[in-house]
Amino acid sequence: MRGLLTGLVRAIPRGGLRLGLAVLLAFLASASSVALMGLSAWLISFAALLPPVLYLQAPAVGVRTFAISRGVFRYVERLVGHDVALRMQSGLRLRTYESLARTTLIGARRGDLLTRVVADTEAVTDVLVRVLLPIASGLLVITGTSAGLAVISPWAALALFVTVLLAGVAVPLAAQRATLSADRAAAPTRGELADVVRELARTAPDLVAYGADREALDQLLDVDERLRQQEAHGAWVRGIATAAQVVAAGIAVVAGLAIGGPAVAAGTMHPTFLAVLALVPLALHEVLATFVSAAQTWTRASSSLERVLEVLDAEPVGTGDVVPDGEASPGLELDAVSIGWPGGPVIQSGLDLTVRPGEQVACTGASGAGKTTLAATAMGLIPPREGTVRRGGRVGYLAQDAHIFATSVAENVRIGNKDATSEQVRNALERAGLPLDPDRLVGEDGGTLSGGERRRLALARLLGADRDLWILDEPTEHLDQATAEALMADVWHASEGRAVLVISHDPAVVDACQRRLHLEST
Repeated sequence: MRGLLTGLVRAIPRGGLRLGLAVLLAFLASASSVALMGLSAWLISFAALLPPVLYLQAPAVGVRTFAISRGVFRYVERLVGHDVALRMQSGLRLRTYESLARTTLIGARRGDLLTRVVADTEAVTDVLVRVLLPIASGLLVITGTSAGLAVISPWAALALFVTVLLAGVAVPLAAQRATLSADRAAAPTRGELADVVRELARTAPDLVAYGADREALDQLLDVDERLRQQEAHGAWVRGIATAAQVVAAGIAVVAGLAIGGPAVAAGTMHPTFLAVLALVPLALHEVLATFVSAAQTWTRASSSLERVLEVLDAEPVGTGDVVPDGEASPGLELDAVSIGWPGGPVIQSGLDLTVRPGEQVACTGASGAGKTTLAATAMGLIPPREGTVRRGGRVGYLAQDAHIFATSVAENVRIGNKDATSEQVRNALERAGLPLDPDRLVGEDGGTLSGGERRRLALARLLGADRDLWILDEPTEHLDQATAEALMADVWHASEGRAVLVISHDPAVVDACQRRLHLEST
């Protein structure tokens, strides 16, 4: 994960310099806060001695300077730090999207995947803003403050350093260990919750119709309760840790007074420094207050980034490559091909098939015989277990349940060809026999369209893409006979001169093909 973060920083123009500047600004903001407390304490004590007014002007200016600079440095640090964090987050999201585009995810829960891509990538911001900057700047302030107090009283500086070790190291580490399992489990649980919510929203009508909505809600509540308990455990530990840090700060104050009081009485220390020894630890421990949350944030962020790395480092299931093989003849060739989903058994073996331009070949077989698996293999979405697949020409796919995007009719057509003009879109719709307004919104999953219209819109997408090899998966599924016959008439007309592989149970579709490949059930 360290390599991932380093790579993201290097990908930013002058990323190392920006990050160093953010740390410096965070240090100056915290140092100004501590210096403001120390100088204010000294000025109040010195003023109590009734010195000439002129003697108070310089320290008073210093107090104003530290008060203003604290806010200014903090503001600029937030600008620079968040700029770097958001750039890193954007870079990680881009890498995640590119990884998803290079492969086909098999068996991935969509809600969990969405959480990884969106929420888990935000952990980069947490690592930088809530972990790296406060800890790095805090360590610098601790070093500088301890060195400054050592000039006044080495023993007071030592006492402060011991309490700092307690509040800034021991307490955060103990809090992190106490919540380690819960914090690591929270990220996957959020993914599970997102998946359950998505599934519940998608299947709500069916659940209500069959009276199964109560059980689905109970499942949602169960996951939500687990997440609540995990986060509540972390909050409870943070409360205890905060109390421990307050106690440590109190010990530092008492130690400063216990060491400084006798020194003032003995005349070895100026009285004005006693207030400094008492109040500076309070300001320093305020800086340390973020260390507990930083330690727990690091655990949660690490878990989230590990989940993102699982996506980035996942072995490609398939390339999804539909770019034509320059050495292959037009159409599709399968030579002694064995097929099966990655991680599963071989479904079919020794398949030989040739589909030339102008040919329509039907693929038949019982459910589970491997027809859709064959289509995925032919497209390059999954690799063949054995044998060779050659594709000559661009591949177009009409899925059994082709997804209709929640946008306009025209934009759904342009999925196949993003550069399609308005005239090309209208032509594709006309050829598909779909007289719809290109600007019409179709709703989520094409909810405003009938089943036949959704199928024809998917066909228009295929026509707009102008592909050489067509793979059609159950094109007449769930359509009435008249609609199916009309659709296939348009399909055969539009596919003239193209290589077509049709997966179908429909006898009329199979009979219309020139040849048939039958897959026996295994």
